[in-house]
Formats: sequence, C-alpha cells, structure tokens
Amino acid sequence: MSLLNEYVGGVTWGFMGRRGTWTTEAAEASMGLMKSVTGANWTAIAFSAIQTTPQSTEIPYWEKPTVTDEEVVRAIRKAKELTLKVCLKPIVNCADGTWRAHINFFDKDVPCEPKWSEWFRSYTDFILHYASIAQESGCEMFCIGCELVQTDRREAEWRALIAEVRKVYHGIITYNCDKYQEDNVTWWDDLDVISSSGYYPEQDWEAQLDRIEAVVKSHNKPFFFMEAGCPSRTGSAAIPNDWTLQGEPSEEEQRRFYQAMFGSCESREWVRGFMLWDWPAHLYPLEEAADNDDYCMYGKSAAGVIKAYYGSKINN
Repeated sequence: MSLLNEYVGGVTWGFMGRRGTWTTEAAEASMGLMKSVTGANWTAIAFSAIQTTPQSTEIPYWEKPTVTDEEVVRAIRKAKELTLKVCLKPIVNCADGTWRAHINFFDKDVPCEPKWSEWFRSYTDFILHYASIAQESGCEMFCIGCELVQTDRREAEWRALIAEVRKVYHGIITYNCDKYQEDNVTWWDDLDVISSSGYYPEQDWEAQLDRIEAVVKSHNKPFFFMEAGCPSRTGSAAIPNDWTLQGEPSEEEQRRFYQAMFGSCESREWVRGFMLWDWPAHLYPLEEAADNDDYCMYGKSAAGVIKAYYGSKINN
C-alpha cells in the first residue's frame, strides 16, 4: 500500500491534550481554525499515554491524563466533518519528564531487571487498542510509534508488532522516527510509508535531505515528514527541536524557518508532505499571537507561508 497520490498537507492536532479537554466547543473550533488558517487536507490526531519512568514496563493508557476513547473518536469525527484525512498517532511519554527517546532496557535479559519483552508486551496492547479505533473510525493512516530512538534497534519486536497491527488495521501504516535517525531503522520494508521528524536547522536542510533521499530510494517507499516545525522564538530556526530554548517571541524566526524548509523540499519530489507541529486543542486568543513563542502558527506570519505552500501542492 502506498501513501496515495495525494500530497499530505497536514498539521498535528491536539497534542498535550489532557482528559476532558477534547470534548469542548473550543476544541472543535480549534480544529476548524486549523484547517481554514493553514489550508490543510490532513491532520495527525496526537495524544499521549504515560509510563512512570523510561525503565517502566507498563503503559496504562486507560488512565488519566490520557484522553478517553470517546474523545479520540469525537476528534476523528470532527476531522472527517471538515473533510480532513486522518492519521491517528498514539504516543508514549514518561511521567518523570524524560523524553521518550530514552526508553531503554538491557539487550540481554537480567533477572530482577525490567526487560524489553515486558515493555513491548504492554506497548503492543497500547498500540493495538488504538489501531482498532483507527480501523473502526475510518482513519486513513496509523502511526505505530514516535521518536522511540532506543527501541529502533529492536527489529524483531517491531516486525512482530507490525504484523499484529495489520490484523486489526487495514489502512496505511507508518513509524515516526526521530530526526537524524532515518538511516538507522532497519525495518522500513515492513511499513507502507517512511516518516520522520523534520526538525533540521534552517541552514542544513539540503545536506539532511540528501542523506534522507538515499534511505528513501533504497527502500522504494513513499516518504513524508510526520513532524516538522519551529517555535516563534529568537534562535529557534537554528535549533527547532529545542522547545526549552530561551529567546524572545519572534514571528519572523518561525516564518524564516518555514520558508527555508519548504524552499529546500520543493525540488525533492519524493517528499510527499508534512504533518506540521503543532496545533493545540485549546488555542491562545488571536490578540496574544505576537507574544506566543510556541510551535503553533495561529495568528502568525508563518501561517500565510504554510497556506500558500500547501495550496500550491494540494491543488496541483
């Protein structure tokens, strides 16, 4: 199965949403504004389940603060009403604040130590739960993982998970590898689409695209950036993945990053789109946009750049 012939002009919606925040009128209005402001034709509906630490082996996705199944289905339904195609994207995070890329265990099982087998058993239950929801609600794509860098080497476990997902979900399946990791994943051949996080410095896009292109061509798979974006903050265009970077709010910084990213990707026909990061379920007021220094583009000059670029790609 391929990524379709349609360009993915997407925006990620809802991440950091906590239980109870997706069933409000504000959340529905947010998604509508996302489409009208950016011209998107796709959205990645993203949410987190929380394990306690990077070495915990249980992912209690049924507990707070994870949004409920009802909230997930309602968000998908709203996207469909807006004629957006949907990638459902369940993500695992750590309650202690450690980034998910550091979830890791010994490669050899050691008595009394947490094990990969235990974690993947819980992770499989987590992913299959939402794969079933993706199937039942008609999601066009399902993302089986996000930026789990230390797990990428566990090829056998990932291939087993993909096989289980395919038993319950029949749409397009992808995995969102982290930035700089595209050539470290050895099991792309089991997936329909290669996708990664495009948080590359504004001056480094050409070199990174050259590297990624070799991976895409070697696997002969469709590719798009499942995440890409930049905070509207001074200095962020050089380190777009650092959400803690100190700097003053700057629409110009964000706009410049998008122009650099789109400009470099324009000549690469194999880049089949983006799910830009990100658009919250509860937006800041429009009059506060100039003081907002986060990734969201609402009310900022980057939004016009995005809408114009997506319009040129989606309508051709």
